[in-house]
Amino acid sequence: MARRRKGRFIDGIVLLDKGTGISSNHALQRVKRLYQANKAGHTGALDPLATGMLPICLGEATKFSQHLLDADKRYLVTAKLGERTDTSDSDGEVVQIRPVNFTQEKLEASLEHFRGKTMQVPSMYSALKYQGQPLYKYAREGIEVPREARPINVFELLYVGLEGDELTLDIHCSKGTYIRTIVDDLGEMLGCGAHVIMLRRTQVADYPYEKMVTLEQLMAMVDKAEKSETPSSDVLDPLLLPMDTAVANFAEVNLPETSAQYILQGQPVQAEGVLDDQLLRITLGESRKFIGIGFKNDDGLLAPKRLVVDHSQE
Repeated sequence: MARRRKGRFIDGIVLLDKGTGISSNHALQRVKRLYQANKAGHTGALDPLATGMLPICLGEATKFSQHLLDADKRYLVTAKLGERTDTSDSDGEVVQIRPVNFTQEKLEASLEHFRGKTMQVPSMYSALKYQGQPLYKYAREGIEVPREARPINVFELLYVGLEGDELTLDIHCSKGTYIRTIVDDLGEMLGCGAHVIMLRRTQVADYPYEKMVTLEQLMAMVDKAEKSETPSSDVLDPLLLPMDTAVANFAEVNLPETSAQYILQGQPVQAEGVLDDQLLRITLGESRKFIGIGFKNDDGLLAPKRLVVDHSQE
């Protein structure tokens, strides 16, 4: 007999504004407990130093978290010039100190180097794995392992300001882009070295910045609800974004209710608007209830890839 998951069935996405000093997994577990959710997952880790948008998927929304992992991100970063650290951020040890001496023209030319499609060698202090172990574990033991350069795309890199030896940039980039590596490489191009002292993720996909909520705000809401003998779910659940917002950029295929019994049992169905070579968002009936994602199979039918399980009747 299968063990029943602990926690309640609750589906949706919390836009957490992660604070500094805690890991993404710690933040995830705190949110999961506050919501008393049976299942939860985050959508791309932020370093303990970093703050900002960390979408946390609850329940069935975890099935679509990969699509947020693959989404574009935006960051506000401040770099301290003149000092290079072994981790490329302020959590590391300073390994080199050099004078800061460059022109604005040199800075602009260096920033241009990082715009558009480039190849980036990941930092040794990243979670990428080599022979089954994260790179940062090797780095902590003083072991350097080979890393392959990976394609990234910096859609926009804006100069925000330079105050003393602190340079602030606004960067919109593709998945897999290491901001610490950009800062470290920029410091070397400028001849002075640099490391990250502030990093804030301001956007994931198209999620609105103003919808973010901090752990402190969530805890305060739960505390207030308990004092008024109100179920915490009454105040927390309205904060959840629909799970299909994770795949909002997918083309929609709307099926009639008569097709529900087939598609929900994993059977391909005939449908209009099924496009080649792309995943599709499947909805049912006039209510456009989201039931999962699918694709066009070799027979030209809509085949389900990942479906939502409705636990509301359990």
